[in-house]
Amino acid sequence: MPSQPSLSTARLQLLPPEAPWARAVRDYQLRNRAHLAPWEPTRGDMYFTELFWGMRLREHIDEYRNGRGALFLVMHDKQPGQVIGTVHLSNIVRGAFQACCLGYSIDHAYEGQGMMSEALQAVIGYAFGELALHRIQANYQPENVRSAHVLHKLGFEVEGQAKDYLFLNGAWRDHVLTSLRNPGYDTTRMRS
Repeated sequence: MPSQPSLSTARLQLLPPEAPWARAVRDYQLRNRAHLAPWEPTRGDMYFTELFWGMRLREHIDEYRNGRGALFLVMHDKQPGQVIGTVHLSNIVRGAFQACCLGYSIDHAYEGQGMMSEALQAVIGYAFGELALHRIQANYQPENVRSAHVLHKLGFEVEGQAKDYLFLNGAWRDHVLTSLRNPGYDTTRMRS
C-alpha cells in the first residue's frame, strides 16, 4: 500500500502520522488535557509524554499500512508544525460492510471557527474517494452539542442511541449513533 497522503483545505494541512511529530502531538494533548477530558478515557501521565506519542504514531502508521485506519494531524496554514486537531478513521472493515468509524478533536483555541468542519469535509472526501468506503459512523455523547452540530452540518444522520456505550472520563457514557453514507458509491470499487 502506498504511503498515506496529506490533505489540504483553504486554511488547513492534514498530515499523516510520522514519528517526528511526537512532540507536537504531545504538546497538543497537554494544551487540551482539560478540554478533551470529558470526551475521552481517563489518561495516565505516560499518555502526555513524547515517548508515548512516538510509539503511538508508529502504531498509526502500521494501522494505515494494514488498511485498518488513517489518522490525520490537523495544522493551520498560519502555524505550521503546531497540531491543532486530529481526525481518525478507525476500524475500517471491508467485505460486505465497507465502513469505518470517525473520531476527531480540536484545540480549545480553535473551537467555533469552522476548522473541524473543514478538516472533516476533506477526510470524508478521502474516505469516500481514495479509500472507497460506503459508510462512515460517528458517535457522540448527548451533552456534546458542538459535536452534534458539526455532524449534522456535514449530513450525518442519527440512527439511534446506545446506553453505556463507552467508558469515558471515569464512567459509562451514553452515545448518539450517527452515520454518513456515500451517495455515489461504486460497487465495482469494493475492496476485500
